[in-house]
Amino acid sequence: MKNTEKHYELTQEFKINIFGVKLFRIRATKKVREIEIGTLGGWVSDNARVSDNAWVYGNAEVYGNAEVYGNARVYGNARVSGNARVSDNAWVSDDARVSDNAWVYGNAEVYGNAEVYGNAWVYGNAEVYGNAEVYGNARVSGNARVSGDARVSGDARVSGNADYCCFQSFGSNGRTTTVFREKENKIKISCGCFFGSIEEFEKVVEGTHGDNKFAREYKSIIEVIKIKFDIK
Repeated sequence: MKNTEKHYELTQEFKINIFGVKLFRIRATKKVREIEIGTLGGWVSDNARVSDNAWVYGNAEVYGNAEVYGNARVYGNARVSGNARVSDNAWVSDDARVSDNAWVYGNAEVYGNAEVYGNAWVYGNAEVYGNAEVYGNARVSGNARVSGDARVSGDARVSGNADYCCFQSFGSNGRTTTVFREKENKIKISCGCFFGSIEEFEKVVEGTHGDNKFAREYKSIIEVIKIKFDIK
């Protein structure tokens, strides 16, 4: 069980965030690694918890029933909310968002404009950054790097870059096509509002684009996907 002892106090300085939640700036009440007693940190609501050697600083916000513990760091303009957890040696920074029941732990990092939400987990040495989103029941772990405009969702199981790839600015609307491995070694594709198997994707491409330039683009992507994931 994790130690839930707080190492900070709420100051009287507060702000109302864009969701109407009242957040108080925190101040360190004991030395935590490089943080000295009295150091002002980020913004935390009454129900949120920051404990162990974790620290929230900069303009970062932790609210709802969120927990930040272990040696975790939340900083920059990052937000951790809902029932989300950030623990161990994980870092959430820049303008990243971790919400709902998501969990970021281990040595994982979430940064840039990335979002992790739903019941998703990001752990190990994984990184999620850029404008990427990880959600649903997705698991991103190992040394995986999910970036750009990638969308990893469903029951994704991405434990390394061999389990995932992304094609950006293709099709009539310049969409991003994300491909990833799911449980039971299934391959799923996310592209705009489409989410499904490679066979379903082929049918949608043919039905939408016929044999025009965009159809040829997507069919070329499909061939690359089959090679990468060894689909016969």
